[in-house]
Amino acid sequence: MDRHEHDELPNAIVGKRLTLEAFRQLSGNLAGYPFVKVVVERGGRKLHFINHHRYQFHSDYIAEAILETPREELDKRIDEFNQSVYGSPDRAYYLGTVALHRKGERFFTLETVELDLMDAEMVLDFYQAVRSHLDPVLPFLFKPANHGQEAIAQSYSKDVLPRIFSHELHAASDFIALNAGKVQGRIRYFANEKEYRAQRASLEWYDIIVMERVPDDIPRLSGIINTNHTTPLSHTNVLAHGWQIPNCVQIGVHQKLVQFDLLDSWVEYRVETDASTLALEPVEQPPATELVRPAWVVQRIVLEEPETQNVPITELEHLRLTDRFRYGTKAAHLGELTHLLEHGSERLLGFYKIRRPPRANLLPYIGKYLGLSESEAADAQLLSRSAIEFLRQTIRVPRGIALPFALNQEFLEASPKIQQMLGKLKMALELNAREIEPLCLTLMNMMRSLRMSDAMRESIDSMVANHLAGVSSFVVRSSSNAEDLENFSAAGIYESLNHQTTAENIFTSIKEVWASLVSPRSVRLRQEVGISLDDCWMGVIIQEEMPARMGGVLVTTNPLNASDFRNVYVNVSTHSADSVVRGVELPLQYVYNTVEGGGRTLSLGSAGEDLAAEDKELLQKLAFAGRLLQSHFSPNYTFSDPVDIEWLIDDEGIVILQLRPYSK
Repeated sequence: MDRHEHDELPNAIVGKRLTLEAFRQLSGNLAGYPFVKVVVERGGRKLHFINHHRYQFHSDYIAEAILETPREELDKRIDEFNQSVYGSPDRAYYLGTVALHRKGERFFTLETVELDLMDAEMVLDFYQAVRSHLDPVLPFLFKPANHGQEAIAQSYSKDVLPRIFSHELHAASDFIALNAGKVQGRIRYFANEKEYRAQRASLEWYDIIVMERVPDDIPRLSGIINTNHTTPLSHTNVLAHGWQIPNCVQIGVHQKLVQFDLLDSWVEYRVETDASTLALEPVEQPPATELVRPAWVVQRIVLEEPETQNVPITELEHLRLTDRFRYGTKAAHLGELTHLLEHGSERLLGFYKIRRPPRANLLPYIGKYLGLSESEAADAQLLSRSAIEFLRQTIRVPRGIALPFALNQEFLEASPKIQQMLGKLKMALELNAREIEPLCLTLMNMMRSLRMSDAMRESIDSMVANHLAGVSSFVVRSSSNAEDLENFSAAGIYESLNHQTTAENIFTSIKEVWASLVSPRSVRLRQEVGISLDDCWMGVIIQEEMPARMGGVLVTTNPLNASDFRNVYVNVSTHSADSVVRGVELPLQYVYNTVEGGGRTLSLGSAGEDLAAEDKELLQKLAFAGRLLQSHFSPNYTFSDPVDIEWLIDDEGIVILQLRPYSK
């Protein structure tokens, strides 16, 4: 149906049953599902099924068709209007969408916007009003839009309020678009990790890897297809996002590859966020002379000059962002976060100050969440003080010390044999020789076996004893200058070790972290983007290990919907954040609104059951905290660059383990 045909349709179907044919004509499409907006006038019980192609928002239709006023007039008081239709018990309208689900047995769902605060009676009333105007041949289910509605749905019997939850739809979904894109390349399918290991050396930059669980150590490729469910926040998917390659979950894709003889064949692979499946179309294999090298091969990444002379071991709390040239980005970010909690920041409200038409800014929303009145939220200084006080009450950073690049350099220069082996590796890299991987492995073993000098051991031991006295278990983390860069995230390629309890354990772990700088995988990935081994250094963080009852990862964006500025994405493990990023456990997955507030459960993952209400409230606090931290750590003044936060929850609250940029 073209634009002209849409113009011939009515503005809405009013007071009549919505047939399947009318649904098709009026509907839009979101994430592969066709949907129609619906308005119920509560007073006269009149239903309006709206022509999506004429009205982008419910408010546009209400203004013109019901209130008979220009859309622009309603936009001027849009917050007041939204409060009246989504928050007021005396609201004049119910607003929602009816979607058609077409996998297997077809059925309709009814859903409100996520910020709708309707009570249990309203939910049932809305559902019954719409059900009476739909084609009765298809089942009709209520789909809760937030945690409050999830609780309401569970309070009714399924006979009274048939329902389906987002996590149930997610678990049954055959296709999830993780990163949209289009590429031409060669399909490489591996039935298991053993098969992948045996053939890994044959992978090329133009390959599209197809696996149930894609390993963390994949080289830079052109596309990823997961044959089982995963999280957008695992290391492999974060890498794919940073590399900007198409990436999706497609259940049953192997059968399609076999059926259409696509194994080891060249295809055009497309992932679109509004599609219901991936697209694979056979193409001719281009001659070697016509292969167009990807942009990342041509665009070299240049590192800023590090400082490696006369830099001391120090406490994390003494570091600022500018210390990344001495201690690495992870250490500098944790130091900056500690400084922020101590001294505050003029940047915290940056995200909320940006104009969001028709709103001048979002400051009233953060003010409301912080418990301020409208007049108090208009006081910039009071709002800023309230924001920093909220962060101080909500998050903590574990104590720790930072080992500088200078210590890494001192250790390496103490061994002529290591210096000689480094020279051989650099020469092999220049010549792109076959010996790169064995040279890396030999060098790693040499670094592991080299004993630290007594002076170095004593200086580290003294700092740990003085600043981390009483700690029984430590985490030894990597902190390189060659990570968290634009177009090079390096997620998961350097080593960090948990559960270290003795001085000897700590010394061994430090050497393991240093050795990861020359692992075959890290060397290969850096070489691909032109980062010279001469320019790479490794700092180390020694940090108290916090006991956790749950942990996870938060990114201050919605990786499944790039245009969604409200929501942040949270993954939760009842074990640890490490279980999430390594992809060994399918986490609980949530989105949380950082404007009006509220959350929704997207997936139960391997947990089998949802978190308790009090834990969801903690995650809501974490979501708002993450948005404030995004503003402080923004590299520019759009305050739109998201951050990736690893966190845990213990008996005292939320602990931030790591904070880094997350590529959009």
